[in-house]
Amino acid sequence: MNKSFISYILLFVILVLIQVLLMNHIVLFNSAVCLIFIYFLIKLPINLAPNLLLTLGFLLGLSVDILSDTPGLNALCCTILASLKKPVFYAYEQHDDQKRNVAPSIGTMGFLNFSKYIFSLSAIYCLLAFFVEYVNFAEIVQILIKAGGSTLFTFLVILAIDSLIYKN
Repeated sequence: MNKSFISYILLFVILVLIQVLLMNHIVLFNSAVCLIFIYFLIKLPINLAPNLLLTLGFLLGLSVDILSDTPGLNALCCTILASLKKPVFYAYEQHDDQKRNVAPSIGTMGFLNFSKYIFSLSAIYCLLAFFVEYVNFAEIVQILIKAGGSTLFTFLVILAIDSLIYKN
């Protein structure tokens, strides 16, 4: 087995466990939740086959759903996030052959582009998750507050993790 493949499996398991055992129980100001497990989708290489990326996104969401008792919510949101990963990446990076085999990080994209990239993906995921969870547009203010707080919390934690991993 490839060392990279094993490291991605390990990242998958660690992030799901951290989400289920720790992050699901930390709620800031009764509204912001850190959804750290989406870091797995963020870190996957850009040139990954679309079918594999969608499958991994679905399995990631399904794993969190099973362990968190959220039937289908995260599976749906992770699958949609996986489908939007490449277009969001190319919104901030040039579309050239040197960027095809890139695993997004501060080191490969630069701090500003990577920050915009993870903020966009976090915002998409949080907005989608809270709209699906509430299914009621009468509480739009509540949805936007929770999605905004969770986006910021998730963004800061993922940025901090990637900053710790990245070495100059």
